[in-house]
Amino acid sequence: MSKDGLSEEADVVVVGGGPGGSTLATLIAMRGHNVVLLEKEKFPRYQIGESLLPSTVHGICRLTGVADQLAKAGFTKKRGGTMRWGANPEPWTFSFSVSPRITSETSHAYQVERSKFDQILLDHARHTGVDVREEHAVADVIEEDGRISGVTYTGAGGNAGTIRAKYVVDASGNGSRIYRKAGATRQYSEFFRSLALFGYFEGGKRLPEPNSGNILCAAFDSGWFWYIPLSPTLTSVGAVVRRELADKIQGDPEEALSALIAECPMITEYLKDATRVTEGQYGQLRVRKDYSYANTKFWRPGMALIGDAACFVDPIFSSGVHLATYGALLAARSINSVLSGTVDEDAAFREFEERYRSEYGAFYEFLVSFYDMHVNENSYFWSAKKVTDSTSTDLESFVSLVGGVSSGESNLATAETLTKRYKSKSSEFAEAVDQLAESKEQSILPLMRSSVVKRAMEQGAKEQVRLQLGADAGPETPFFEGGLISSPDGLSWSRPA
Repeated sequence: MSKDGLSEEADVVVVGGGPGGSTLATLIAMRGHNVVLLEKEKFPRYQIGESLLPSTVHGICRLTGVADQLAKAGFTKKRGGTMRWGANPEPWTFSFSVSPRITSETSHAYQVERSKFDQILLDHARHTGVDVREEHAVADVIEEDGRISGVTYTGAGGNAGTIRAKYVVDASGNGSRIYRKAGATRQYSEFFRSLALFGYFEGGKRLPEPNSGNILCAAFDSGWFWYIPLSPTLTSVGAVVRRELADKIQGDPEEALSALIAECPMITEYLKDATRVTEGQYGQLRVRKDYSYANTKFWRPGMALIGDAACFVDPIFSSGVHLATYGALLAARSINSVLSGTVDEDAAFREFEERYRSEYGAFYEFLVSFYDMHVNENSYFWSAKKVTDSTSTDLESFVSLVGGVSSGESNLATAETLTKRYKSKSSEFAEAVDQLAESKEQSILPLMRSSVVKRAMEQGAKEQVRLQLGADAGPETPFFEGGLISSPDGLSWSRPA
């Protein structure tokens, strides 16, 4: 294939080499298609989003063939989560158990250093046959006759190039320069616009076994902390505050983070003997806008959006890599189906968008319930998060976009019915948490009595079960009336029998 400075051709161009991009490229290359992946940076590179869910590890990564490499990489095993959250003053813990049919060996995920995790996935894409080009920045897309038909880029040496392709997939993150070319605009949640200040510490305390690898989330007056054990000694620590409290993270970041840690007794205790990392990729204190959003369109002829280029939701439930890789799986199935001529483009990408929006909506609905159950009326942060006390048209229009419209739930048509629904869900979830806090089994099963948790876990669990059990998982049913099902190998769509 020709290189920089010339016009080339490919079946698919993937923009971005993170988990979403490398996963999608691998799944399409596995069908023998010609895939070029353009990544603007040189790997390994730093990235946030370090806590995974089991469906990524044992479902999608099993399908791409990289799961065994992840198992050998020495990442911290994450068996669940521990929360200082809600009305109960004591922390409560859940462990993953997505299905009675999944063994305990697959009821875990990993806490990962993303520079290492992303490198493994990108190298695996190369090994699968993807033409991976690092330090290649996409400048624009090519549009012809109402269809996206390729990209222009600048290579590592500064040379310009053009690649024409049947499909372009934007997996370049929230800083994407081309997502608007899908005809999309970002619609932000009015309620979930937060800022995160985070850094890394050596020597922090660990939870008691067998939960030492759990993510710890601790609420405090100004927001909440994540505490992620990346190794026996290294911990990712971040404070999330509402945008109206941005003054708490302005000025000297060291002083700001220290002040926020002092507000949260649990994190203070866990870091009392720790020292902050001040060198290397983890030496910098960073600020990130954690604004939840979804695009009005996820695809147009010749182009699809996945990962943060398509949508982002508050990271409390570690959904970032899951949504990116799940979106990659859905888009890869659609592209593979169209390229093979087995499904028409409109049907294939309707399947992609309906399923992807529903998954995003599931985590958004979980987010509403999770935030709304926290009891601290004296805190500005938490009173502002009482979403179900609001009848804002912003909430109505946003959730209609990601939930009601895409799933056909007409009962979400008004703000009044929406807030009633969320109020009921929040109450249901809070009761499930209370039951879990009092339970000795500490599995996720008590939480599964709550519909918002069940919905958030459902699709990922189904993929995990199907890939583990194959034909023994039983027949698959369409996601919506007239919809498609996955092919036996999981790489494309097919019509139900």
